[in-house]
Amino acid sequence: MSDTVYIEYRFTVKPKDPASDLLIAELGEAGFESFVEEEEDVLAYIQKTDWSEGILTDLPILKNPRYTFTYDYKEIEQENWNATWEQNFQPIIVDDICMIRAPFHEAIDVTYDIVIEPKMSFGTGHHETTHMMLQHILQLDVKGKTVLDMGSGTGVLAILAAMRGGATIDAIDIDNWCYLNAKENVERNNMDFISVYEGDVALLEGKKYDLIIANINRNILLADLPSYANSLNSGGTLLLSGFYTEDLEMITEKCTELALKFEKNLERNNWVAAKYVN
Repeated sequence: MSDTVYIEYRFTVKPKDPASDLLIAELGEAGFESFVEEEEDVLAYIQKTDWSEGILTDLPILKNPRYTFTYDYKEIEQENWNATWEQNFQPIIVDDICMIRAPFHEAIDVTYDIVIEPKMSFGTGHHETTHMMLQHILQLDVKGKTVLDMGSGTGVLAILAAMRGGATIDAIDIDNWCYLNAKENVERNNMDFISVYEGDVALLEGKKYDLIIANINRNILLADLPSYANSLNSGGTLLLSGFYTEDLEMITEKCTELALKFEKNLERNNWVAAKYVN
């Protein structure tokens, strides 16, 4: 089991909308990995190794006079995450046909029933980026395709791609806890043919995919796009998320340089999930 220690921040935000979404976006850029939205507060988690006392100093949202923020923080051991999760997680339904739920939630009659125990991993369907990526996958013909879920977190996107008929599926995440959690979720959903790896874009060397899914953040996407383009089969599809509306032009420019054509995007509370093809 990973011995990673996380720092948990509890933010009280007033007014909560839309400030909480803007806060989460900026925290994601600063290196925070996971978020839980409560009725009044926002919980944010970052690995202690990525944290410093002044990590919030340059966050523009905290200096915006239209909003007020108070916060505190503490260390949290990985094994304590489940208690936080069970207190806050509610099942969600995407486009009336896909349900993301925890093991302790009752199943309902939907086409795709995905059971996720996220622990410290990002990707429950609650965050706008994951939700939109699920929507993209639901709209695609995935049957028989080779699929990569890059920055896979819980593995939820890889699992849906498998349920939609994906033939060969790889899920990759740089974080050890995400790697372990994705393996558990793949087994939980009886998708043992999904291969889960711990690592980064270097693992793509020599591999080709019909569909690449990357829900990470703007800076990593921009750095890794050449590798994605090189690993995408002719006629393949690239789904990108983890950035917000004002970043779309920058992402699209980089994709255009790599002969990837913008096809469409979804937007949800200033977050974007874009589709590119070659």
